[in-house]
Amino acid sequence: MQRRELLKAVAGTGVAAWTAASYQRVAGANERIHVGLIGCGSRGTFDARLIRGTPEDIQAVAPENYRNGNMDPRLKAPRNVDISALCDVYGMRVDAAKKWAPNAKTYKDFRQVLGDKDIDAVVIATMDQWHAQMLILACEAGKDVYLEKPVVYRIGEGKAMIDAVRRSKRIVQIGTQQRSADHIAEAAKMVQGGKIGDVRFVRVWNYMSAVYGNPPVPDSEPPADLDWDAWVGPAPKVPFNRNRLGYRAFMDYTNGLITDYGNHRFDSVHQIMGAEIPMQVSSSAVRFNKTTAGDIFDFQQATFEYPNFILSYEASNFNGHGLGGRTEGMRYYGMAGLEDRPHGMAFYGTDAALFVDRIGMELYPEAKLPEPGTPRRLRTAWEPRMEKIKMNEDEPTPLHTKNFVDYLRSRKEPFANIEVGMRATTIGCIGNIAYWTGRKLKWDGEARNFPGDAEANKYLLRPYRKPWDLVKLS
Repeated sequence: MQRRELLKAVAGTGVAAWTAASYQRVAGANERIHVGLIGCGSRGTFDARLIRGTPEDIQAVAPENYRNGNMDPRLKAPRNVDISALCDVYGMRVDAAKKWAPNAKTYKDFRQVLGDKDIDAVVIATMDQWHAQMLILACEAGKDVYLEKPVVYRIGEGKAMIDAVRRSKRIVQIGTQQRSADHIAEAAKMVQGGKIGDVRFVRVWNYMSAVYGNPPVPDSEPPADLDWDAWVGPAPKVPFNRNRLGYRAFMDYTNGLITDYGNHRFDSVHQIMGAEIPMQVSSSAVRFNKTTAGDIFDFQQATFEYPNFILSYEASNFNGHGLGGRTEGMRYYGMAGLEDRPHGMAFYGTDAALFVDRIGMELYPEAKLPEPGTPRRLRTAWEPRMEKIKMNEDEPTPLHTKNFVDYLRSRKEPFANIEVGMRATTIGCIGNIAYWTGRKLKWDGEARNFPGDAEANKYLLRPYRKPWDLVKLS
C-alpha cells in the first residue's frame, strides 16, 4: 500500500496519520505492552483478557484451566500487558468491555486505534468480511496483530495480507489455538513417526444440535449506539436485522461451519499429517431448516484429495454425535449432552486409529495379525498391536495467547503464522466453491486458484463495497 492510500484510509477519523516512528516500538522483557482490541464481542473479550493474562482474567474467561484448583505453570508468570484501547462500532459492547478494562481509551473507528502511537499490537476479532483490510492497515501502521480465524472472507484477499505482513515485518499470529496444544504436537510426532502405520484416510467432523437456530425477526432501525453501515463495511448493504449482528449464520459475513469450526481442524490435520495443500476438492451441502434466521448450510460434506491421503469433512447443525459414544473418564471439546462427541479428527492408520479433538486424544490399536491358519472363531482373542492411549488437557487458548506475548517480545515468527492460517482457511473456502460450481475442482495451492477454471475462479474475491474499500488488493 502506498503512503497516499494510508493517508486516505485515516482521513476523517480524527487522528493523525501513523508515521515510521511507530514501526520501531519493540517491547523488552520488562516493558509493558499496550494492546488494542478491535471488536469487543464475546470472542474479542475472551482473546484480549487472556492476552492480558492475569489470574483474574484466566479465571473469568477460561475457568477450566483452574480445574481441581490447578493451573498450567506456564500461565502463572505476569504478562506485563495492558488492554489500552477498546474499539467497536456498537457502543454497548465498548461499555461492557470497560468493566474489565476501565482505563482503556475507547474508539468507534478501528483506524483511530491504528493511529494511536501508544498501541503496540491489536486483536482483530470482527466478522470475517473485515479481516483482510484491518490486518493490512494494521501492519502498515506498524502494529503487531492477533487475528482471529478465519483469516479471510475470500481467498483472493490472502496474497495482499501476506505481502503486508512480510513487508512490514510485523508479528502476526492467527487465533488457531490448537497450534499451542501439547497433545496436537504429540499426535503429529506419532503420525509422522509411523506409530499408527500408514495413514491414507482422515475424517474431520463438526456436529452440533441447532447451534445456529435463532428465530427470524423483522428488519428494524439499528440501535442508536450502533454504526450499522460500518459494521457491514465492505459486505453488501442490507437493512439492519438483529439476527445479523454478530451472528455467524449469514453468508454475507462468514462461510458457514466449514470455515467457522472446520478451520481449526483443517489446521490441525495439516500439522499432524505434515501436508497443507490438496490437489482436488468436491462438496455437497444443503440447508433444510427454513424456520431459523440465516443462510448457512445445515449439512455439508466435502472431500479433499491430498497427495498421500484423502480428507473427508462433515458438518451437521442437527445432531451432536459426530463420533458415537464416549470413553469413560474422557472430556470432549464442546460436549453438551451425556453422550455427544461434537468435534474431532480421526486418523485411520494401518496399525491404529487416532481420534483427536481440542482437549484430548485417544489411540485405538488394530489387532495383531493371526498366525496363518488360525480359525475365525478365535479372532476375538487377538492381541492389540500396541497399548491404548487416552489423555486430556486444558483448553489451549490461554497458552496460545501467552505464546503471542512471547513472540511480541522475542520478535520470533509465530508457529500459527499468516501463511499457516491462510492455508487452513483456504480449505473451507474451496470446499464451498466446489459446492457452488457443483463439480470436482482442481486446486493449485501455490498460485491460489483453480487452473483454467473461470467459473470457479470468480468466487475467489468479492469486490469491497464503497466507501469501505479502504485497501486496493494487488
